[in-house]
Amino acid sequence: MGRLTPRFSANRTVREYTERYCIPAAAGYQKRAANRGAMGAQLGYWQHALEQNWSKLRFDEVKVASDEEKHTVEVQVYFGGLDPNALRVELYADGANGAEPIRQEMTRGQRLAAGDGYLYSEQVRAIRPASDYTPRVIPKHLGVAVPLEASRILWPR
Repeated sequence: MGRLTPRFSANRTVREYTERYCIPAAAGYQKRAANRGAMGAQLGYWQHALEQNWSKLRFDEVKVASDEEKHTVEVQVYFGGLDPNALRVELYADGANGAEPIRQEMTRGQRLAAGDGYLYSEQVRAIRPASDYTPRVIPKHLGVAVPLEASRILWPR
């Protein structure tokens, strides 16, 4: 019991909660409030743009090519007026056998001729079936807790 008490004590719990959550939240608030709330205002504009244009964001063609070593996924993403830098296009797979999900950012390639789209691609090792991997788009902004503050996800249909 003497060995377990430090691990399960209220002091340890409060200290860990403070270090993991309270201090980072206070630091984030200070950054957002600095310079008369300049960063906070910028985040407000970013969130407003997401709300206004998210429904225009869309996937087009998704291609998957596989060989014995890797899967290569290419996807066309049209941003519908949103800034591509305000979003993250990633390849996602649920965790297998208790592991964490795989979230691998895709590489932006050439701009597509029609509209405001780009071609994204990524390779993953072929240790799982290609069907386990799905591209998706999520919001991205420095200092924003996704999905807590921006819970949108776009999946291809």
